Amino acid sequence: MDTENYTSSIAFDKRLYKQDIAGSIAHVKMLAKQKIISSKEANQIIKGLNTIKQEIESNSFDWQENLEDIHMNIENRLFEIVGKVAGKLHTGRSRNDQVSTDMRLFVKEQSINIVSSIKKLQISLVKLAENNIDIELPGYTHLQRAQPNLFSHHMMAYFEMFSRDVERFLQTKSRADVCTLGSGALAGTTYNIDREFVAKELGFSKISLNSMDAVSDRDFIIDFCSSAATCMVHISRLSEEIIIWTSKEFDFLKLNKKHTTGSSMMPQKQNPDYAELSRGRSARTIGNLMSILTLLKGLPLTYNRDLQEDKEKLFDSLDTLSSTLNVIDEMVNGMKLNKKTIQKASEDPELLATDIADYLVKKGSPFREAYKIVVEIVKYSNKNDLTLKEFSLKDYQNFSKLFDQDIFKITANSSIQSRDVPGGTSTKQVSNSIKKAKIILEKNVE
Repeated sequence: MDTENYTSSIAFDKRLYKQDIAGSIAHVKMLAKQKIISSKEANQIIKGLNTIKQEIESNSFDWQENLEDIHMNIENRLFEIVGKVAGKLHTGRSRNDQVSTDMRLFVKEQSINIVSSIKKLQISLVKLAENNIDIELPGYTHLQRAQPNLFSHHMMAYFEMFSRDVERFLQTKSRADVCTLGSGALAGTTYNIDREFVAKELGFSKISLNSMDAVSDRDFIIDFCSSAATCMVHISRLSEEIIIWTSKEFDFLKLNKKHTTGSSMMPQKQNPDYAELSRGRSARTIGNLMSILTLLKGLPLTYNRDLQEDKEKLFDSLDTLSSTLNVIDEMVNGMKLNKKTIQKASEDPELLATDIADYLVKKGSPFREAYKIVVEIVKYSNKNDLTLKEFSLKDYQNFSKLFDQDIFKITANSSIQSRDVPGGTSTKQVSNSIKKAKIILEKNVE
C-alpha cells in the first residue's frame, strides 16, 4: 500500500486555485505597500501568479501529488517561473491562515451562486402556482385527505420553505465574510502588515479579532453544510410529493419523460427516478453535515490536520445541492397537472367535515359539541355506505336541529374561499402571496 501520498489533498483542494491566487496577490500587494518587499518584487510575483492561473484554466498546469496541496503546488510553480523571489510571497503568513481565507472566499461566492439557483426554482414555483391559481386540490394531514385546498397554495408553501433557505445562505455568506489572513500559524505575525488593506482587496467586510480562533474556525463550513442539508430536505419533501402524485393511486401529475426512466423488465413502467434521486441525495448532505460536526467536536486549539477533511464534505454538499436544484427546477417546469383527477379528488364530500362543524358553531353550537356531531355523521355515512353529498336535510337534522337548507351551500370552493385570512388558501390570499413573492424575487441578492 502506498502511504507516501496519504497526506495529499491536491486531488480535491485544487478547486480553490482562484481563491488561493487571489489571496496571494492581495497579500503580496500589501507586502509591497508596507515596504516589506519591493514593488518590483511584488510585480514579478503577481505576474507569475497570473501566469499560473492561466495555466490552470487552460489545463496545462502540472499538478504534483507529492507537493500535497494547492498552496505548495502554486508556490513550487512560482519558483519555476520567477525564481528565488517567489520565496518572499509567504512572508508574514502561514498555510493555516491561507487556507482559511481561501475557504471563506469560496463559501462566500458559492453561497450567492446557490441563492441564485434557489431563486430560479422559486420563480418556477410561482409561475406554476399562478398558471393554476384556481385548481382545487385535497389538502392532507397524515397523508389522509383533510380539507379542500388550492394547488397554488400548496406550491406557494414550497416557495416559503425555499425563502428560508435563501435567508440561511445569505447568513452563511455573512458569517464567512471575515478575513483571517494575517493570523499566521496561530499567534499573528511580527511583520508590520496591513490586514484591513488585504480584507478590502479581497472583498471582506471585516477582519478576524483572534488569531487562534481564526485559523481553527470552521463554523462557516458547518453553516454552509447545514444550510445545504436543510435545503435538500425541502427538495426531498417536494420530490416525495411528486413521486406520490405521479403514482397511479393519485395520478395528479405527469412528469416529462426526460425525468423518468423505464424498467429493465416491466415495459409499462415510467419511474420517477430523478425525483427519487433528488430525495435520496438529501441523505448525502445530511451525512456531510454530521461528518463536519464530528470532525470538529474534539479538536483542541488551534489548527490540526484533521481540518484537511473539511473540504470534501463542503464540496460534495455544494455539488449535490447545485445539481439537484437544477434538476428539480427542470422537473417543475416540465410536469403537467391531471386536472380531471385532481378535481374529482377535491370533490370528496368528507373534505367538508370541518366546514360542517364550523357551520354548526356559527349556528350557536360550541365547537367541541359540533365536532362530536360531525364525527357521528361521518360514522353513520361510512356504516351505511353513504357520502355526505347524498345526505338529505332530514338526515342532517337527525343529528342536530341546527341544520337548515343552507347546509347544501357548503362546497369545496366555498370552503376554500371562506379561509380568507392572511396565509389562508382563498384565491384572494394566494393571489396576494404570489404578488408578494414576485416583489421578493425582483430584489437583488446582497
